[in-house]
Formats: sequence, structure tokens, C-alpha cells
Amino acid sequence: MSRSDDVLKVHRLAHTGGSAALLDWLAARLGGWTGVVRGGGPAADAVRERAGEAPEAAVRGAAEMSARGVRSAVLHGDGSATLLFALDAGRALAAVLPLPHPPDASALLADAAVPLALVLRAEEAERREERTAVAEARAREAVLRLLMNGGLPAAHQIAEALRPPLPDPIRLYVAECRIGRRAEVARLCQELTGGRAWVVPCPVYVRHLIILVPADADAVSADHDPLAGALTAIAPDCAVGVSGELALSQAPTAYTQAFHALAVARGRGERHARFGPGPELALAAHEAGADWAWALLAPLHSYEPRRPQDPDGQELRTTAHAWLNFGSHATRLLRVHRNTLSARIRLVETLLGLDLARLGHQAALSLALRLTPGAGRGNGAAVPAAAPGLDGVLRDPRLTAWARSHLSRLTGPDAPAGARTTVRTWLDHDARLVPAAAALGVSVPGARKRLARIEALLERSLLQSPSVRHDLWLAHRAEELAG
Repeated sequence: MSRSDDVLKVHRLAHTGGSAALLDWLAARLGGWTGVVRGGGPAADAVRERAGEAPEAAVRGAAEMSARGVRSAVLHGDGSATLLFALDAGRALAAVLPLPHPPDASALLADAAVPLALVLRAEEAERREERTAVAEARAREAVLRLLMNGGLPAAHQIAEALRPPLPDPIRLYVAECRIGRRAEVARLCQELTGGRAWVVPCPVYVRHLIILVPADADAVSADHDPLAGALTAIAPDCAVGVSGELALSQAPTAYTQAFHALAVARGRGERHARFGPGPELALAAHEAGADWAWALLAPLHSYEPRRPQDPDGQELRTTAHAWLNFGSHATRLLRVHRNTLSARIRLVETLLGLDLARLGHQAALSLALRLTPGAGRGNGAAVPAAAPGLDGVLRDPRLTAWARSHLSRLTGPDAPAGARTTVRTWLDHDARLVPAAAALGVSVPGARKRLARIEALLERSLLQSPSVRHDLWLAHRAEELAG
């Protein structure tokens, strides 16, 4: 093979196979070991993966060459020769070859040094770009977590470094699509909003994108949403739920609204839906239930862990909120092991005196968390002396009115037969599908289909979390107490 053929082969391999392919070919062509070394050892991940540790002769030769400030060197040992050619950043292309080595070895290595140096730089730049992309994605996810946990000032500070600034007020979209289409959906969001959208892959559901858009981005109504329409036009399997217009501080509420709207969108021909209007439980219960909520959560807010590495009260509160919304999937949101999640939930149960296997206790905790934003009134704050129990809160006339409004669709003219009985039975069995289906005398798929139809009726998610099951339990209890 001529030198020109070798040069063409070197450039072709550098372009198509990268440094690893080029080094492998050089080793085969010369009949020895080749790699990239510094004085301290291999200088590239690809080399370590290809051949493990570099021969001692190559390491020693690279160190000696660097110390003397020369661009090439040849070291002879017992039955072998080490040929080295400087690349950049203190690195050298080294070949340890048995004697006698091919006569054209020096020329071939010299010809390979320049393209190898270039491809190594390109691979390093690609790795840096990948690390940067991962770091930015994690920072954006951190902003989302802060928004969902009430850390608005910190979220703003991080967002200012990432750009664009967080919008306020917002509309929040939850787009559901195939994983392979998420990048396309994110790009389209940026195009249609002039780069003003905040797009974050959902840390819980891998097919979901969470999109925060300025509320003034487009004229939107219940029947017209240009962004949602454009996103669902990408593919027939894409569905989009849209929240109402809310302040950025209400991002958790906006997410829940968009998630409920997504449950409705899946069953519509246009594949997108906006959150249906309806009375908000937290607003109806705020005045009557605030003292009860603070009293219930006081042990959580004042909890101090025995060890610095253990979760404090705020972390336990965040864990409880995530678990109520996402169940076992909360491990993805919190980035903890399932055993850690279980241990934290047991601690919350112990501190608050609740049995969170029971839907009623879950509903009470869910309402209390919504009525006490942030980390609480502080460890030194006094617990209200005459705080009512949950039943006392639910007897308030405003809660009675909310409950009747919330449940009215279950008995309205559009309700499927037995909707109220289906929901009541499901709630009585702690929202577990198998025992509920047995009590209703239907199959599990049949019970699931009934609840799916009721989702469309209520315009709220029942089967997938965040679910409206807690609000439904509270509404039924309030109605019972009102007689």
C-alpha cells in the first residue's frame, strides 16, 4: 500500500470512525500497540476502553518527550521500539512496535498525528456539549421543582442564567407524545412563542413535556388555542392539556389543571383541551380550614431530624405532596430510592397520626398541604387552640356548596348510568380498582372503562395521578355531613 493510500485511509477513518477506529487501524497496520498518552497515562476515554493501561514504555517516552520539549521521539527497548509524535495539550500519539518494525511506521504515524489531533478535539467538544446539555436540562428541571415546591425566588435566579426569564402570569401545557417526538415538540414550542416558552421534560412521565408560556402569548379561548392546535398537528398520537391563566406562584395548581385537561384531550378529536371551569376546593375551604390544616401539620413543620443527613420537615412535606400526587412514581420526581420514599411516608404517618393507606387520610393530608403553602408558620408559631376537626371544616356551608357543585355532574343528564354509584364504590375501596370492580360485579377492565367515561364527564383525571380522587372523597364526605 502506498503512502498516499495510507493518508487517504487515515483521513477516512478519522472522519467516519473517530479516534478509536483510527487507532485500531494503526495498531493492525503496524502490528503493535498504538494509543494516545500523556506522561501520566492514557489521555482519552476511547483509548482506555480500547486497550486498558498504556505500556510503560509509551508513558515514559511521553513524559521524557514533554520534559525535553521535542515534537517526536524514538525509544528502543528489549526487542521493541516506541515511536511518539506530539499532538496537543501535552498528549502524544504513541506506538510500541516489535523490532524490526515496518520501515514506513514513522511516516505513517507522522501523517496520522494531525487528523488524530483534530478528531480528538472534535470528540472532546462533542462530550463538552453533551455535558452542557445534560447540565442545562437538570438546571431546568431544578427550576420546575422549585416552582412546584414554592421556591419562587430561587427559581427566578436560576432561570435568569438560563434564559428566557420565567413568564408571569402563565398558561401551563402538558403535552403527551412519543419519546422520539419530544425534541420536535419542544422546538415547535420555541418557534411559535418566539423563544419565550419554558419547556421541561416531565421528571415523572417520560412521554410528557411541561411547557410554561406567557399568558399573553396568543389569544386563547376554550375553543381556540393556536399553540395546542399546532402541537397536536405534529402527530395523531400527540395530546395536549392546557391550564387556565394563573400567576407563576400558582404553578402547582396550573400543572394539576393541565394534567386534568390532558385526560379530557385524549378522548377528543382535536386532541387538546383546556381545563374546564369549576369551583376550587382550596379557595372554598381556605377560611374554614386554615387553622385545622396548620394544627394537623404542626408536627411536620416543627420536626427536626436526629442526624444532619436525614430529611427535615420541609423535605418530608415535599415528599408527602409528591407521593399524594404521583404514588410510587414520586421516586422519579424526588430522585430517591423506593425504600427511601416508603420510609419517609411511614415517618409522615407517625408524625401526623395518619394511616395513608386509607383514602380518607390521604384526602385530609392533601387538603391540609394545599391550605398551608410554603414551609409553614415557623417552628415557634403557636398551634391554634380551638382548631376544628376535618368534619367540622367540611360542615361549613361554603364546603357544602362546593361539594354539591363538584358532584352535580355525576347525576346530570349527560352522566352515564350508575356514575355516582361507580365513583362512590371506588372511593369506598380506597380508589383501588380490583376490589371496586368486585363490589360492582364487573370485570376490572369494565370498571376502568366506567371510570374513563366519568373522567370525560368531570373533565378531571381519575385513573392517572395527579387524580381528583382526594377531592371526590372530600366532596362525598361534605355532602354526607350536610345530610
